[in-house]
Amino acid sequence: MKTSTHKKTQSSQSIADELTHFLSDTYLLYLKTQNFHWNVTGPNFYSLHSMFENQYKQLADVVDVIAERIRALGCATPASFSHFIKLSSLKEENGVPSPSDMIHQLLKDHEIMSHHAKIIFSAAEKANDQATMDMLIERMTEHDKTAWMLRSLLE
Repeated sequence: MKTSTHKKTQSSQSIADELTHFLSDTYLLYLKTQNFHWNVTGPNFYSLHSMFENQYKQLADVVDVIAERIRALGCATPASFSHFIKLSSLKEENGVPSPSDMIHQLLKDHEIMSHHAKIIFSAAEKANDQATMDMLIERMTEHDKTAWMLRSLLE
């Protein structure tokens, strides 16, 4: 007997599409944060280097969580840099900005991520998709906390 934990519907496809963009943004943010971890310099090197490491490791873990949620909704997950860059709303950083610019960029990106999670959450709530809602609450909490910490460095 074949069973399925999730029957693909129009709403689940729509949520999966939004999560695909969210996954792409998360992956790009992961790479950007790792770039900044590798390339930060200056008098606050050690604290920023350590903070960026903690942040990119957390993002690396959640990439898998988001991708598996997309699969649980019955949809394929993109898994290439070219797909991620096409789908991402965040801006890639190819250079080595100043530590202050690194913090500003990551702050903006985490605020964008939190806002996007809230939009997807509304769609998941309408579809009665508690599993996606639960995942997004955790993501909003982490992005808001990270934004607060980054913002605190600028005061």
